[in-house]
Amino acid sequence: MDVLGSGHEQVVFCSDPASGLRAVIAIHSTALGPALGGTRFHPYASEEAAVADALALSRAMSYKNSLAGLDLGGGKAVIIGDPHTDKTEALLRAYGRFVESLGGRYLTACDVGTYNADLDVVARETRFAHGRSLAYGGCGDSSVLTAYGVFQGMRAAAQHRWGKPSLAGRTVGVAGVGKVGSWLVDRLVEDGADVVVTDVDAGAVERVLARHPAVDSVADTATLVRTPTDVYAPCALGRALDDETVAVLEAEIVCGGANNQLAHEGIAAELMRRGVLYAPDYLVNAGGVIQVEDERHGFSFDRAEARAAGIFDVALRVFRAADADGVSPAVAADRLAEERMASVGRLATIRLPR
Repeated sequence: MDVLGSGHEQVVFCSDPASGLRAVIAIHSTALGPALGGTRFHPYASEEAAVADALALSRAMSYKNSLAGLDLGGGKAVIIGDPHTDKTEALLRAYGRFVESLGGRYLTACDVGTYNADLDVVARETRFAHGRSLAYGGCGDSSVLTAYGVFQGMRAAAQHRWGKPSLAGRTVGVAGVGKVGSWLVDRLVEDGADVVVTDVDAGAVERVLARHPAVDSVADTATLVRTPTDVYAPCALGRALDDETVAVLEAEIVCGGANNQLAHEGIAAELMRRGVLYAPDYLVNAGGVIQVEDERHGFSFDRAEARAAGIFDVALRVFRAADADGVSPAVAADRLAEERMASVGRLATIRLPR
């Protein structure tokens, strides 16, 4: 793996034997401001897999923050381990000290395997932990507006494909009903959609079905992608769209909350060839980072929600640009994000949090 050739500004390896902490912090860009991105706690199969995930996720954060119009760069951290058994106060505080040592170049928040309460602990060692609990003046659960942004992106995709910004009467398959997916199901049911769900965690599915008895479930993701739906929403881990999945996918639109959904660059072109409208993941799942960013200004949920609603307009702009240029929405979104980073970033210097 060519870390130095990855285009990242800085990659930090963190080790604290006393607490068992093994982590990687990747800063992709600070062209638009300090690098904001969550901390993922996951039992990676190898150190190389952890580094690869940190590099890919941090790059995506640069594009996400740029396209969302935020004055923030992109970064991400991964902690290697099982969050159910390895997460301790000592480990989180050791991680916080590493974040603090970067002096504000990297702002951390929640991600898969970390929660508001964890960031409250991290914040005992650093000024640069965000996505804290409401009790500590934070923004609370950022998955709320992540799901809201995905819903707005899905409405925009429906407008572009079917001429109406609604999922009423449409069938939506949601793969992964954890923090983001379960909130998304709430929005979809409220909008009148027929929803089918699956998750590796049977308990997560049971909780959704208890809340929404009309929702259906299937055994696994392999079954869901073969189920006739109008929209497929991957809301678990990345690389959800690989060659095998796209070949059997029974949906007209893909729009979900998972990060890094495309297993490789050719997937976007294959979706386009098959007539599937792809809503770029880092565009539609930006509601969470918008929510976390608002915490820096004295959190207002209404203000953050209003800004996250703008994902609808940005998504429409991306779809129309893709059609006009004859490219996939993934390419169109990248171009818009890169244009902003180039035009604003070249004049910007890093703005440290106050």
